[in-house]
Amino acid sequence: MFDIKISEDGTVFLAGRLDASQAEKARSVLNSLGRSVTVDFSGLDYISSAGLGVFLGLRQRLDEAGHRIKLINMNKHVRDVFRYAGMDQLFEIE
Repeated sequence: MFDIKISEDGTVFLAGRLDASQAEKARSVLNSLGRSVTVDFSGLDYISSAGLGVFLGLRQRLDEAGHRIKLINMNKHVRDVFRYAGMDQLFEIE
Protein backbone atom coordinates (compact mmCIF):
# COMPACT_ATOMS: atom_id res chain seq x y z
CA MET A 1 0.00 0.00 0.00
CA PHE A 2 1.25 3.46 -0.89
CA ASP A 3 -0.34 6.86 -0.54
CA ILE A 4 0.79 10.32 -1.59
CA LYS A 5 -0.99 13.57 -0.74
CA ILE A 6 -0.26 17.26 -1.16
CA SER A 7 -1.39 19.50 1.68
CA GLU A 8 -2.78 23.00 1.25
CA ASP A 9 0.62 24.48 2.07
CA GLY A 10 2.23 22.35 -0.68
CA THR A 11 3.97 19.79 1.54
CA VAL A 12 3.92 16.31 0.03
CA PHE A 13 3.15 13.47 2.46
CA LEU A 14 4.17 9.90 1.69
CA ALA A 15 2.83 6.79 3.42
CA GLY A 16 3.35 3.06 3.03
CA ARG A 17 5.80 1.42 0.63
CA LEU A 18 7.22 3.16 -2.43
CA ASP A 19 8.43 0.38 -4.71
CA ALA A 20 8.39 -0.35 -8.45
CA SER A 21 4.65 -1.08 -8.44
CA GLN A 22 3.92 2.39 -6.99
CA ALA A 23 6.64 4.45 -8.69
CA GLU A 24 4.41 5.65 -11.51
CA LYS A 25 1.74 6.82 -9.06
CA ALA A 26 4.35 8.82 -7.14
CA ARG A 27 5.91 10.15 -10.34
CA SER A 28 2.58 11.39 -11.71
CA VAL A 29 1.80 13.34 -8.52
CA LEU A 30 5.32 14.72 -8.10
CA ASN A 31 5.55 15.74 -11.76
CA SER A 32 2.58 18.04 -11.21
CA LEU A 33 4.73 20.18 -8.90
CA GLY A 34 6.32 23.24 -10.44
CA ARG A 35 7.92 24.94 -7.45
CA SER A 36 10.18 24.22 -4.50
CA VAL A 37 8.76 21.45 -2.35
CA THR A 38 9.10 19.73 1.01
CA VAL A 39 8.43 16.00 1.09
CA ASP A 40 7.44 14.50 4.46
CA PHE A 41 8.53 10.86 4.77
CA SER A 42 7.07 10.32 8.26
CA GLY A 43 4.54 7.76 6.98
CA LEU A 44 6.85 6.00 4.52
CA ASP A 45 8.00 2.58 5.70
CA TYR A 46 10.04 1.47 2.69
CA ILE A 47 11.57 2.83 -0.51
CA SER A 48 13.09 0.77 -3.33
CA SER A 49 15.54 1.76 -6.04
CA ALA A 50 12.54 2.57 -8.25
CA GLY A 51 11.38 5.04 -5.59
CA LEU A 52 14.85 6.57 -5.45
CA GLY A 53 14.66 7.01 -9.22
CA VAL A 54 11.43 8.96 -8.86
CA PHE A 55 13.18 11.40 -6.52
CA LEU A 56 16.23 11.72 -8.76
CA GLY A 57 13.97 12.68 -11.65
CA LEU A 58 12.09 15.18 -9.50
CA ARG A 59 15.32 16.72 -8.25
CA GLN A 60 16.70 17.12 -11.77
CA ARG A 61 13.49 18.70 -13.04
CA LEU A 62 13.21 21.12 -10.11
CA ASP A 63 16.92 22.02 -10.27
CA GLU A 64 16.59 22.92 -13.95
CA ALA A 65 13.70 25.25 -13.06
CA GLY A 66 15.65 26.85 -10.19
CA HIS A 67 13.64 25.18 -7.44
CA ARG A 68 14.62 23.05 -4.44
CA ILE A 69 13.43 19.87 -2.79
CA LYS A 70 13.73 19.18 0.91
CA LEU A 71 13.13 15.74 2.43
CA ILE A 72 12.01 15.56 6.06
CA ASN A 73 11.04 13.06 8.77
CA MET A 74 12.67 9.93 7.31
CA ASN A 75 12.78 6.83 9.48
CA LYS A 76 16.16 5.15 9.96
CA HIS A 77 15.61 2.51 7.27
CA VAL A 78 14.61 5.00 4.55
CA ARG A 79 17.43 7.37 5.53
CA ASP A 80 19.90 4.46 5.31
CA VAL A 81 18.67 3.61 1.80
CA PHE A 82 19.33 7.20 0.70
CA ARG A 83 22.73 7.15 2.42
CA TYR A 84 23.84 3.78 0.96
CA ALA A 85 22.88 5.00 -2.50
CA GLY A 86 24.90 8.20 -1.97
CA MET A 87 21.77 10.27 -2.42
CA ASP A 88 22.14 11.94 0.96
CA GLN A 89 24.75 14.09 -0.81
CA LEU A 90 22.24 15.16 -3.48
CA PHE A 91 19.29 16.09 -1.30
CA GLU A 92 18.66 18.39 1.62
CA ILE A 93 17.53 15.92 4.30
CA GLU A 94 16.31 16.95 7.74
